[in-house]
Amino acid sequence: MERTRNRVLLVAILASFVSFLDGTVVNVALPAIADELGGPGEAGLALQQWVVDGYLVTLGALILLAGSLSDLHGRRRVLAIGLAGFAAASVLCAVAPTGAVLVVARLLQGVAGALLVPSSLALIISTFDGEAQGRAIGRWTAWTGTAMIVGPFVGGGLVDLLSWRWVFWINLPVVAVTLVLLRGVPESVARAGRRLDVPGAVLAALGLAAAVLGLIERYWAVLGLGVVLLVGFVLWERRARDPMLPLHLFAARNFAWGNVATAAVYGALALGGFIVTLYLQQVAGYSATAAGVAQLPVTLAMLALSTRFGALAGRLGPRRFMTAGPLVAAAGYLLLLTTGTTATYLTQVLPGMLLFGLGLAITVAPLTSAILGAAPPQDAGIASAVNNAVSRVAGLVTVAMAGVIVGGVLDVDSFHRTLVVVAGLFVLGGLISLVGIRDRAGDAVADV
Repeated sequence: MERTRNRVLLVAILASFVSFLDGTVVNVALPAIADELGGPGEAGLALQQWVVDGYLVTLGALILLAGSLSDLHGRRRVLAIGLAGFAAASVLCAVAPTGAVLVVARLLQGVAGALLVPSSLALIISTFDGEAQGRAIGRWTAWTGTAMIVGPFVGGGLVDLLSWRWVFWINLPVVAVTLVLLRGVPESVARAGRRLDVPGAVLAALGLAAAVLGLIERYWAVLGLGVVLLVGFVLWERRARDPMLPLHLFAARNFAWGNVATAAVYGALALGGFIVTLYLQQVAGYSATAAGVAQLPVTLAMLALSTRFGALAGRLGPRRFMTAGPLVAAAGYLLLLTTGTTATYLTQVLPGMLLFGLGLAITVAPLTSAILGAAPPQDAGIASAVNNAVSRVAGLVTVAMAGVIVGGVLDVDSFHRTLVVVAGLFVLGGLISLVGIRDRAGDAVADV
């Protein structure tokens, strides 16, 4: 039994790791991609935008559908399909002869990536419970969070030493190992008598796609259309006999408030990582690899402490950790206000990174545990998908607002202004958790 549980956890970590890694590892390869495939000026810039945006649009649009599919058809089966598709799309990215082919491959990669995270977390929820579940989610959080943070470092090294194409080739061995391990994972029981909510799936996919595209490209009419479609999705789900998203999930206090806290915390996380990476390279003169190395202390803190805080949250409840963690992370970003034009690493950057890493390690595993622990195990896939959709869209919103916050020119003053906004979002996340999250057992809603 213990061997099977360890295998499930390893599969869940590897499958999610490759998806999160691909979301960040590409960023530092964009200049090299534009040089080879994009051409000069606006053509190169447009290609860079769509290499990133293509993945995010399809990932964001289909993640709710993917969560529903994992509940209906079995987590192991959906995960295997996602892994195979992700590998195939990665090969297409790596050999892309033109920019257009690369963008299409990234769109396909986002489709496959959407199948990975909800199924991975659902496997953990259905396999572990109690303090063991908190510890397992802590380990999952440590490694998947590490993938997001270490991505720029790995990508910078591959681009500098080999070629930008290797940021896609590195996915293949991870996927291959995961598929082999997945053969020993038992299939979850599919939901008997349930069918896919086709109208709900269409409304959710189109609504999320339009909203994400509108936010990324600042097409406000498209964003408005996405909001209308998502409102239509909620109205449909209220009357559907077999809804894709059971709205009774939000009757669980921790699920509802936890997702509100997720929006604040992950919005801060996305904006903070974005602005720090840009500032270190464009103003302080760090290389792509050096900028990635500068943020490694956050990775080390996550690896060292996330499992411990996940286990503590499983035993003591998540509220105190979800309150204190964002406040500590906010203090880390405020400490970065000492950073000047040269961004001296040991005295100006490292202290803030260490404090931020501690706050993040305190926060993420208890946050994930609180939300998924409030949902019935049979709805773990869609519950995970909702939480992932919230975190992705929150990050898109804050990064889309970066231009407004910075004011057009990234310098010391605008960097400091953005740091204050990031810290404010973290504080908001901590206060939301203090008000809304409860530690009592039995918060999960009944399956109705």
